[in-house]
Amino acid sequence: MKKAIIIGSGFSGISTASFLAKNGWDVTVIEKHNMPGGRARQLKDEGFVFDMGPSWYWMPGVFERYFQCFGKKRSEYYSLKRLDPSYKIFWKDEAFEIPADYEELKNLFEKIEKGSSEKLNQYLEQAAYKFEVGINKLVQKPGQSLREFLDWDLIKGVWKLDVFSSIQSHVRKYFKSEKLRQLLEFPVLFLGALPKDIPALYSLMNFADIKGGTWYPENGMYSIVNEMYVLAKELGVKFKFNENVTAINTKANCAIGITSELYDNGQTIIKNYNSDVIVATADYHFVETKLLPAKLRSYKESYWNKKVLAPGCLLYYVGLNKKLKNITHHSLFFDVDFEKHGTEIYITKKWPSEPLFYVCTPSVTDKSVAPDGCENLFFLIPVAAGLPGDTETLREEYFKKIIKRFEKYIGEEVTNYIVYKKTFGPEEFVNEYNAFKGNAYGLANTLMQTAVLKPSCRSKKVKNLFYAGQLTVPGPGVPPSLISGEVVAKEVVKHFNS
Repeated sequence: MKKAIIIGSGFSGISTASFLAKNGWDVTVIEKHNMPGGRARQLKDEGFVFDMGPSWYWMPGVFERYFQCFGKKRSEYYSLKRLDPSYKIFWKDEAFEIPADYEELKNLFEKIEKGSSEKLNQYLEQAAYKFEVGINKLVQKPGQSLREFLDWDLIKGVWKLDVFSSIQSHVRKYFKSEKLRQLLEFPVLFLGALPKDIPALYSLMNFADIKGGTWYPENGMYSIVNEMYVLAKELGVKFKFNENVTAINTKANCAIGITSELYDNGQTIIKNYNSDVIVATADYHFVETKLLPAKLRSYKESYWNKKVLAPGCLLYYVGLNKKLKNITHHSLFFDVDFEKHGTEIYITKKWPSEPLFYVCTPSVTDKSVAPDGCENLFFLIPVAAGLPGDTETLREEYFKKIIKRFEKYIGEEVTNYIVYKKTFGPEEFVNEYNAFKGNAYGLANTLMQTAVLKPSCRSKKVKNLFYAGQLTVPGPGVPPSLISGEVVAKEVVKHFNS
């Protein structure tokens, strides 16, 4: 039986491990933390339960398909609830709840801009095509050769995919209202560039949002991680926690195993594992620069420094000893200059002067994530990756800014009811996840960083070293990470069967 070592137990790591185990491999996952999940870990403290990373559940079909690949049903592992409203957007002069029902949403569009409901039908008709082709074809490609895209369906539909125009120009063809434009552009804000630099292909995310819906898994996003972990163990995958991989051992341009440090009762124990293949799902740049000798790195430092990164973020995990009245599960605060914040993140690359921010309040939906009578709040401010000066003082300054605006728009006092607060920023992304320049979401999904133009899922120097996760194909996000594991597992199996 062939042996595989997976470095990291995030979504892509567990996915890779499970697909390899399904194919008869002996799989061991090495994880530096004390639980699975990677960036999607869980924080439990003082009765509050926080999802530390992803908080949006879109594209439910991808998750359904994942479990079906193993002869299972997602419902056997966790339950889902569709959120209604899907989310709420606060502008300076008014706020709108975005309804889950499509007819209600069209009425809202019509209220904001006369004639826009029919335009929305037309817009989503195109987005549906992009979603179908994007999810079922494009993201399934390993990005090893342009020949992968010699697919008649892709070729004949290339102009309909809108890969050469921007999401900004595409949205503006349909809608005049700045509010509707922002509503449709916000999903790409975390893809790593301004809407004018993101291909219109990604209007597929609007289809995922509006038609696919926004959902919540019972007990939070971590329940997905936990149940994937359960399934992986059912498939025979072994997990090693509190072990930090310190080297990929090689011989004649071939990986023969890894060395790790196990932290146990204050002691550090050096361990070695032999393996026929290694799949690194930890930060790609870290693996290349810290775990491999220079001669076996696929990319030079200059290559990485030219890459356009998706943003980093400042996160605040906050517990209140009161319930809020005017809040939904997901809230977006667009009460300041949308374009200015985007420019500060992606162009001038400085700490934002007046940031947009996002708030997740899972306790609105799920009583288990906070003590009785309390509220669980997760605040997120997107910031440029690689900025110096991430200090507790700076974080507190930003928190005071956004909490003041939060209180203003929900019409309630919050500050004096805070009984728990923990911050997490670029410094922790580096220390906890070895994230390149403290990025939170991987590489930007620009045209020049798509498919074969992303860092390869297979090492160019070490023949049995592969990569999965947000810095390689297909890209950032939870659904792409699940798919990334499947794609790379197929490449591993193909390599050993050829």
